[in-house]
Amino acid sequence: MSGAGRSTALHVLEDLGFYCVDNLPPALAPDLIHMLEDTDGVNWVALGIDLRTGTFLEGTDEVLDRLSAQGHELEVLFLDCQDETLVRRFSESRRPHRLAPAGDLPGAIAREREQLASLRERASYVVDTSSLTVHELKRLLSEYAEAGKSERLPMVLRFMSFGFKYGLPIDADLVFDLRALPNPHFVPELKAKTGEDPDVSDFVLKAQQSQELLADIEQLLRRHIPNYEREGKAYLTVALGCTGGKHRSVALSRELYSVSHPCPPYH
Repeated sequence: MSGAGRSTALHVLEDLGFYCVDNLPPALAPDLIHMLEDTDGVNWVALGIDLRTGTFLEGTDEVLDRLSAQGHELEVLFLDCQDETLVRRFSESRRPHRLAPAGDLPGAIAREREQLASLRERASYVVDTSSLTVHELKRLLSEYAEAGKSERLPMVLRFMSFGFKYGLPIDADLVFDLRALPNPHFVPELKAKTGEDPDVSDFVLKAQQSQELLADIEQLLRRHIPNYEREGKAYLTVALGCTGGKHRSVALSRELYSVSHPCPPYH
């Protein structure tokens, strides 16, 4: 149903390793599948279908029957939602319903249900998203897909170093301030070097404050990374900042990466 979460579902499936195509006329699905059969790394395909497909929606049952007859493992995931919730979502988003150019949302939703009735009847799995948050829907769909449909791609953990004098990085999820650590900038023989240099790295990491902070950050990540993964997050960016982003932040970012990279739950 329009407004029930199709876009969210496709994003989740894409993160799980599916090759996703939205609004493809169903009649073209066999050609797409045939084209992808010889493509390395593509084992699962997800097609997003709703009323935007228009008249192309006709004949969907026949296309699905043909794909099944060809030996493809096929499932229909139908996202449904209560009428009053759909009306509220369309009102909040201020987007027009395809079947309600004059604003008759209840009537449009009723007509949409009629047109999608056969697709819903053959659904392998029906999800009512009326009371689900975006995060709950992501978690539910992840569990559904992981139950034999695909191996979930691991959440990517990124470490980033930056300088506070340049501003906060816009793509950071977690930010740690390292400006209280000993600063190589004030050591003449280290000032011109960076945190990638062993001398600078040793200077920063041997400090007790650095070791304590590293231990705290590592403990926090190990405790909370599973929560981010359950929420369906594909990337988690951990940003470590010092004044100029040259010495301390680089040294600690590299150290955290070297510690975390080989062992779960880090990737």
